[in-house]
Amino acid sequence: MKRGNTMNAPGAMAVLVGAMLAAGPAARAQAPATPPAPAAAVLGSGVAAPTGPWTLQSAVDYALKNNLTVRQSELTAQQQQAVQRLNRAAQLPTAGLSGSQGFNFGTNRDPFTNQFQQLNVRSNNFSATAQATLFAGFQLRNTVKQGVLDAQAARIDIEKARNDLSLNVASSFLQLLLAQELIRASEARMGSVQEQVTRSEKLLKAGAVAEGNLLDSRAQLASEERTLVTAQNQRDLAQLALVQNLNLDPATAGSFEVVVPALPDPSQYGAATANALDPNATFELARQRLPEIKAADLRVQSARRGIDIARGAYYPRLTVAGGVQTGFSSVRNQTVRVNGEPIEVPVLQRNPTAPGGYSSSPFVLLSPQTTFQTLPYKFFDQLGDNQGEFVQFNLNIPILNGLQTRVGVQRAQINVQQSELRAEQVTLQLRQTIQQSFADALAAQRRYQASSRQVDALTLAFRNAEIRFNNGLLNGTDFNIARNNLTAAESDMIQAKFEFVFRRKVLEFYEGKPLTL
Repeated sequence: MKRGNTMNAPGAMAVLVGAMLAAGPAARAQAPATPPAPAAAVLGSGVAAPTGPWTLQSAVDYALKNNLTVRQSELTAQQQQAVQRLNRAAQLPTAGLSGSQGFNFGTNRDPFTNQFQQLNVRSNNFSATAQATLFAGFQLRNTVKQGVLDAQAARIDIEKARNDLSLNVASSFLQLLLAQELIRASEARMGSVQEQVTRSEKLLKAGAVAEGNLLDSRAQLASEERTLVTAQNQRDLAQLALVQNLNLDPATAGSFEVVVPALPDPSQYGAATANALDPNATFELARQRLPEIKAADLRVQSARRGIDIARGAYYPRLTVAGGVQTGFSSVRNQTVRVNGEPIEVPVLQRNPTAPGGYSSSPFVLLSPQTTFQTLPYKFFDQLGDNQGEFVQFNLNIPILNGLQTRVGVQRAQINVQQSELRAEQVTLQLRQTIQQSFADALAAQRRYQASSRQVDALTLAFRNAEIRFNNGLLNGTDFNIARNNLTAAESDMIQAKFEFVFRRKVLEFYEGKPLTL
C-alpha cells in the first residue's frame, strides 16, 4: 500500500505501539470532564474548521474532505477518465482542412500546366481530407476496454486512500488520548509525591525521620517532573500529527482539543472476543469489500486485456481515406473565344447602262470572324475548375518488424504475471495484517488482565510500604522501589489497554464498521 503522506494499517499500528512503548512510567487517573470548546481553527487554505472538541468520527470525516492525499487520488481518477475518453475517441474518423500559399521565383514549374517558366509564381492549395480505420486487429476496441478497467481501478483507489487516511487519523487520535492519559497519571503521582515531600519535611523537623528520607522524596519528585515533561512532549507530537492529517494550520495545534471517550475495559470481553473477532471470518468480509482487493483484480483484468492489444499487431490494418482538393496559380491564363462584328460586303452586278458597265447591289452581311484571347485566370474560377476528389483504401500487412510484436506480446504476458503476483501479495498482506491484529489484540487483552492483577497486588504492597516509610520503619530507597514497581505496572496496563482498543478497531474497520470510540 503505497501513497504520499499516509501509512498502511500495519504501519499505523506500528507507530501507535512504538509510541506506547516509548512512553515513560505513568499511573491511572480519572478522566476529567470534557474540556471547553476552543476557538475556531483555520485551514491553511483559509477554510474555517469546526469549533469545539473533536471526536474520532468528526476528525475522520473532516480529514476525508480536506486531506491532500485523498484529493490527489481524486485528481488521478479524473485523469484516468480523460484517458478513457481519448481511447473511445480514437475509434472515430479523423477529418481536417488544410491550406497553403507559396511564392516561387525564377524558373519554376506550373503545378497545373507542368510547364517550366521564368516567372514569379504565387500558388495556393486547399484540401479537405478524412480518414477512418476499418480494421486494426481489434486494438482500438481492446484499448477502450482496458481503459474502462483502469478508470474503475483509479476510482477504487480513492476509497483505498480514504481507508488509509481513516486508520492514520485513528492512530493519531489514540496516540493523543494515550499521551493525555499519561499526563493525567503523572500529575496525579506528582501530587502524591509532593504530599510525601511535605510530610517528610514535617517529620524531619519533629526528628521522626532521617534527612535521607526527605532527600529520597525530593529525588522522586524530580523524577516525576521529568516523566511529566516527557508525556507532555509526546502529547504535543501526537497532537501535531493529528492536526497535519486533518490538513489544519499547525498554529492551531495549541488550541486543538479532543473529546476523551470512555474506553472499554479489555477484561470485559473475556473469551467472547475470540469468537466475535474470528480472523478467518474478518478476512472473508474484508476481501469482499476492501478497495485494494478490487483494484488489484481490476488491474489483473487490465493486464490480460493488454495481451489482446499486443496480439492485435499481428493482424493487417485497413484504413480508408478520402478528400477534396483544389488550387490556384498566378501564371495560369484562360483562353476566351471572342466573336467579331458582322462584315458588310457590296455585291456588283453587270449593268450596261451604268457607268463602267457595273452597278452595286445592296450589301450582303457576312458571318463574323471568331478570335481567341488569352486572359488572366480568376482566383475563384480556378478554385472551381481545379477541384478534384479522391478515395483510397490502404492495407498494411505485417510480415517482419524486428520481432517487436512478439516481444510486445511476451512483455504483456509478463505484465499479467506481475499483476497477479501483486494481487496475491495484497491478499496475503491483508490476511497477515488481520491475523497479526487478532493475535496482538488477544495478547494485549491478556497483558492487560495480568497487569491489572499486578497493579492490585503492588498497590497493596505500596500502601504497606508507605505506612512503614511514614513511621520510619522503611528507608527511602526501598520505598521508591515499591513506588516505581507500581508505576511500571500501571504504565504497562495503560499501554495494553490502548493497544487492545486500536487492534480491535482495526479488525472492526475491516469488517465494515465505522471508526468510532
